Amino acid sequence: MLVLTIDHVPPGHRVERILGEVIGVTIRPDNPYVEGVKTLDGETNPHLRLLVRTRQEAVAGMVAHARSLGANAIIGMRFDHRTVGKWNEICAYGTAFVLSPVPVDIPVPAAAAAA
Repeated sequence: MLVLTIDHVPPGHRVERILGEVIGVTIRPDNPYVEGVKTLDGETNPHLRLLVRTRQEAVAGMVAHARSLGANAIIGMRFDHRTVGKWNEICAYGTAFVLSPVPVDIPVPAAAAAA
């Protein structure tokens, strides 16, 4: 699955179908003690791995949503977050597409064409 943060179809591809918005959402408690102490090894920010994992989970959910629609690409992927009560919601979203490669004409050198 091609997941891009750019807002356009990349060169070398053409749009076969636009399938629409896809999202992936994950939540975490807004209380670090509910998550538990993860490390005691002196790591400067023990929640860094949790934040990365949370975003990865949101992207994985978005990709699963896109695949269920038959997409092979997501363009314009973004993150959003908000606090809902005592929870932090992290959302990955973008537009699902079916893309196909554009055939590339390879120029033949003049010497090879004359042979």
